[in-house]
Order: sequence, then C-alpha cells, then structure tokens
Amino acid sequence: MEIATFGNGCFWCTEAVFQDLEGVEKVESGYMGGHVDNPTYKQVCSGNTGHAEVLQITFDPAKINYKELLEVFWRTHDPTTLNRQGNDVGTQYRSIIFYHSPEQQQLAEQYKQELDASGAFDNPIVTTIEPAEKFYPAEAYHQNYFKNNPDQPYCRFLIGPKVEKLKQVFGHKLKPQAS
Repeated sequence: MEIATFGNGCFWCTEAVFQDLEGVEKVESGYMGGHVDNPTYKQVCSGNTGHAEVLQITFDPAKINYKELLEVFWRTHDPTTLNRQGNDVGTQYRSIIFYHSPEQQQLAEQYKQELDASGAFDNPIVTTIEPAEKFYPAEAYHQNYFKNNPDQPYCRFLIGPKVEKLKQVFGHKLKPQAS
C-alpha cells in the first residue's frame, strides 16, 4: 500500500470523491501543513494554524496508481483559486499536494506543468506541491461525512453533484458497488 495526501477544499466534499475508487483502501480526513500540534477543526477553520484540510489516501498501486489519483484530484476541484473552493474561503481550503516520495513529487509537478501549458484552465494553477508533514486525523464526526449524512442539505447540494460527476467521468475506475 502507498499513501497520497491531497488538499482540494473542504474534506467533506473531497473525501466522497476518492472513497469509491477501485484500489483505494482508506480515505481519512485530516490536517497537514501547519504549525500547531494536534489541531482541532475549530482551530483550523480559524485560519490561524496554517493547516490545510486534507485527505490521506491509502491505495493499492497495483489497482490504481498515483497518476490516476492525480487525475481525479485535478479534475474534481478548481486549482486556479487561491485559498478558496466555492463558498469555502481561507488558507485551510487551499489546493495542495503533499508528496511522500521523490516519484510523487516528480509526477505531481509534471502533471501541473502539462495542465498549465495545455490551457486546460482559464487562469494559472495555484496548487502548491510540498513534502508531506505530520498528518493529524480530523475528529471522528468528519470521517465518512457524506456516507453518514447523505440527506444533510450541504451534502445533497454540494457533495452529491461532485460524486455524480465522478461517476460520469471516472465510472470505469469505481469499485463495483459504487458504479
């Protein structure tokens, strides 16, 4: 198993996108990239800890590789908005890739350069690519948020459409029960 860590906005929204991919064994919401040990959600939301809301993804590279995870990362959020995803504003929602190996760093930087050069986005990509730091798991009520709260309005109106888009674009990469 390998680990990937991505920050691409609110972890409630992004967790659901990665959970149903074939080869993804575990997705854990948490915090990385700040200067406070064991931060709480409230502290991170203040924007004063320096942490980003992230997903720590445990995956089987024989079933899904890091480049495929990067493809999902890039296509399921807006990497051109600084410290913002939709209505979520603040450094904790920044677009960031934390790499765990030189290979992950190289693949992430190459993918970013190719996307920028292709003109895939109207604005330049602001995603940062940094070495992984200590991961702090988010509080228990944040884990599996969409699966545990599918009828909550935030989930229905914001997360549901992202999951549907994932099924349309990456249906061939989903676990059988998720298709």
